[in-house]
Amino acid sequence: MRRRDLMMLLGGTAFMAPVLARAQAQHVRRVGVLAPGPLRPIASFKQRLKELGWVEGETIEYEARWGAEDDSRYASFAAELAALPVDVFLTWSTPAALAAKQATTKIPIVMGAIADPVAAGVVTELAHPGSNITGFSSQNFELEEKRFELLRELAPSATRIVMLGNAGNPYSALALKHINKLATSAGLNFEGINIDESGGLENGLERLRRAYPDGVLVPGVPALLVYRKPIADFMAVNRIPAVYPWPEFAEAGGLAVYSTNFDDLFRQAAGYVDKVLRGVAPGELPVQQAATFELVINMRAAKALELTIPPVLLVRADEVIE
Repeated sequence: MRRRDLMMLLGGTAFMAPVLARAQAQHVRRVGVLAPGPLRPIASFKQRLKELGWVEGETIEYEARWGAEDDSRYASFAAELAALPVDVFLTWSTPAALAAKQATTKIPIVMGAIADPVAAGVVTELAHPGSNITGFSSQNFELEEKRFELLRELAPSATRIVMLGNAGNPYSALALKHINKLATSAGLNFEGINIDESGGLENGLERLRRAYPDGVLVPGVPALLVYRKPIADFMAVNRIPAVYPWPEFAEAGGLAVYSTNFDDLFRQAAGYVDKVLRGVAPGELPVQQAATFELVINMRAAKALELTIPPVLLVRADEVIE
């Protein structure tokens, strides 16, 4: 090979190197995560994507924004992620899904969990969402009634029920209204207390203490999940039976949980993200509803409250914490 040809070849290789590097970088897909925190279902989501062949740092990366106890953060977080941009959104909660929807009409959005996407106005129908949004409903609205019934089984003499909430989540108002109707029909006194409208957790729990409830319900509002330990501790100190929407509450010392299996739901959401990243339009994927649920009874909490758990509940329970 002549020297001139060799130099041209080497020069061309040097020129092509950054081009090839950019081309390779473009194969790394970016998932924008809007969720209350780095909880176990998020890890399940990532693990499922790994099983489907996505390698973090090589073919996929995650840009996570945690709302924690403040649902108002999601709007700015979603706009920030859309501007990067990300290739797909994964959302957890009604406020997160609404924020992502407002931030983009083009970037695909997969709802890992939302209580009722139709009632919240995220999609118009489940079977054919027909836009850039699809995902999974946790059916939390339906489960609120189940948790109400469970509380009545655990505390049959209860006459005054309080439900905690968070006004920053539109779903909270729906849950409070639904349980108020059920309690009224059952001849019970009911009060809803929104933590964020009470000046924060400490003030909200003090207001709860002054309400002298016989039982407490915590709805499926992710912002309250961040407070699971102080809420469970408060119920123990004040000897109040309570029913919760996530297993993490029982792990933190809470009495009983009736919950969607969120690990299963987010593994399914990973399957949807996989399809979207491989070219399937989200509007072609139906919004699916949760099909697996968990009943957890914490016997340590029951003994501390001097409650006798009905044997039928122990038989039904998926997990009993001794």
